[in-house]
Amino acid sequence: MKRKILIFGLICLLICQLPQSTFTQTPPSNPPAQPRPTPPPTEPQQPAQPAEEETVRITTNLVQVDAVVTRDGKPVTDLKPEELQILEDGKPQKITNLSYIAVDAAAPAKPAETSRPVDKNAPPVPPVRLRPDQVHRTMALVVDDLGLSFESANFVRRALKKFLDQQMQPNDLVAIMRTSGGIGALQQFTSDKRQLYAAVEKVKWNPMGRGGVSAIAPMESPLLPESPLPSLSGTTPAEDLDQFREDLFAVGTLGTINYIVKGLREMPGRKSVVLISDGFKIFSRSEPDGSDRILMALRQLTDLANRASVVIYTMDARGLQYLGLSAADSTGGMSADDVERKLSDRRSDFFESQNGLNYLAVQTGGIAFRNNNDLNAGIKRVIDDQQGYYLIGYRPDEGTFDRVSGRRKFHKLSLKVTRPGKFSVRMRNGFYGVTDEESRPAVAQTRAQQLIGAITSPFGSAGVRLRLTSLFANDPRLGSIMRSIVHVNARDLTFTEQPDGWHQAVFDVLAITFGDNGVVLDQLARTQTLRFRGKTYENILKEGFTYNIIVPVKKPGAYQLRTALRDTGTERVGSASQFIEVPDLKKNRLALSGIMMKGMSFQSFDQGGSRAAQEDADKSIGESDPNASPALRRFKQGLVMIYAMAIYNAQLDKATGQPQLKTQARVFLDGKPVFTGTESPLDLTKQADLKRLQLAGAIQLASAMVPGEYVIQIVVTDELAKQKHRVASQWIDFEIVK
Repeated sequence: MKRKILIFGLICLLICQLPQSTFTQTPPSNPPAQPRPTPPPTEPQQPAQPAEEETVRITTNLVQVDAVVTRDGKPVTDLKPEELQILEDGKPQKITNLSYIAVDAAAPAKPAETSRPVDKNAPPVPPVRLRPDQVHRTMALVVDDLGLSFESANFVRRALKKFLDQQMQPNDLVAIMRTSGGIGALQQFTSDKRQLYAAVEKVKWNPMGRGGVSAIAPMESPLLPESPLPSLSGTTPAEDLDQFREDLFAVGTLGTINYIVKGLREMPGRKSVVLISDGFKIFSRSEPDGSDRILMALRQLTDLANRASVVIYTMDARGLQYLGLSAADSTGGMSADDVERKLSDRRSDFFESQNGLNYLAVQTGGIAFRNNNDLNAGIKRVIDDQQGYYLIGYRPDEGTFDRVSGRRKFHKLSLKVTRPGKFSVRMRNGFYGVTDEESRPAVAQTRAQQLIGAITSPFGSAGVRLRLTSLFANDPRLGSIMRSIVHVNARDLTFTEQPDGWHQAVFDVLAITFGDNGVVLDQLARTQTLRFRGKTYENILKEGFTYNIIVPVKKPGAYQLRTALRDTGTERVGSASQFIEVPDLKKNRLALSGIMMKGMSFQSFDQGGSRAAQEDADKSIGESDPNASPALRRFKQGLVMIYAMAIYNAQLDKATGQPQLKTQARVFLDGKPVFTGTESPLDLTKQADLKRLQLAGAIQLASAMVPGEYVIQIVVTDELAKQKHRVASQWIDFEIVK
């Protein structure tokens, strides 16, 4: 089967750079370590998930919008239809549907366990891959580094780290995105703090953006006379150029948010986006008639967000600013009137830039946080604001969706609480007279559009089921590499019958590796044709197939591999992405490769030590249980799970020339340890390269272990290294099935 896959251009599965003997080493005299059986976990009470109908809808028969009602800052959850009045264009509408959706009815979460433990030398706890029913909150934190000043960027970076350390909970899905990062910065939502910390480190000042060095630009004395060239707007050409540049980057910011909202549209329930920015102006001096690009982009974005049930919260990253004359201002050569005019312009520019943030939040039912130096307090308020919301529906008038002078009218909405008392109401301010069916984007027609759409989305596609495993390794010849294994479920492909019993499938593949700041490092795009018959075809349908992508990595840092596959017969598209950190081996610090895993029966593992017997065992387990391969890692209860990896830059004893390493294996289920192996010295026999040591081990999976998704973590301690760099760890997920 592998030979036939190679004929059609797929790369056969490679097992890292470790020799095969690493996986089939002679078993020790003692049986492999065996975790204790895990008792079935008690099922925590999960909050009710929003049903399909619990969304914002705009149709000819129903206009359904969401709203938040509070009193003294606390949510009001028991309002009745007769206690509310909704108005469309000032005209009261009869409420036909009213329900309160509690987003998070779980008990108050305990303080989050951070990925930065108190003991800096202790290994971090691996993240948990959340099931949909385990997710309590989904939040996209969008950092507008196209508009951040140097001062604000540092402030935002500290606030985001504090959020991850103190506020993010184990059941949160978070994405940290940058408006300047391109499609490579649009990460998938994750609970992996390692990935989120890496994203925070990339939040930096963009000298090509619209933000300066300081949040408030200092006043400068005129060194050159003003240009005599005329300007239609009454300003100098230099000022017009600066304004055009500012407008251009503001539209770029809104375009990124627009793209994120489109991805959120297909997710159920009410979603939130938090935009952290130095602000932008709605109206520009370059186009004073008001019909400029920014206002148009804002209107399109708010309408899209409203239909996607996305609430946008905005935060002014500049905090509380002093807008008067300061020591940084240079007023030489200016008259008192000039100084006053400059100060007036400064105040106007500042408040106008806040107006863009205010507009975006108010129009989508969110909150604008400004003039506050505590960004984390704003994020906490966003979290508190997502406890629940009302869904309010009414039957629209017949003329709601009529065209007026060839255009659809924008209908303003407002909500009043008739119950006695003082209430605060936040809701979407209106909608265009266009139904959801009319507003939905057309399905991409070309294969290139479908593949690009799947690979650039921050959300995965499951039209064709893919399993992606990306690992870091270092090869003496190639240097640092990122090796990725893609497993394809062949049942999701369309096989057509050919003459003489052959079956043929055609599919398109696109894989892109993104480096820092969204730069494309490598890409693969091709159309594959597979033809099988007989037993091979049956095995392909049963086992699927894999192919391997190897990308040389020249610089250390955080990387993403994204891959998409399109079945030409049905045009179904599947996509997957994975984050990987590449350490800097030039620093001569302890580092680990990725972990390769496979499974075999205990009887095969325990028989003799001859290489031939072990190879037969490997062959039999591959034929009987292909799920126990390195690509899928689905192990049946009772199997022996074998793992292997490489250790780099171990320090050597000056007297003996040998390293002193200890290794330990830990297994987690739902973030809780279920097995902790003994810490034992690394076997140094038959090690060919002391800078690339090979580590292998085995764990027998007890027959009573609970089926589910697990994580294995390998911890390596270098007794000869400095205290700060003594411990390194690596982890990978696997699944136990009956």
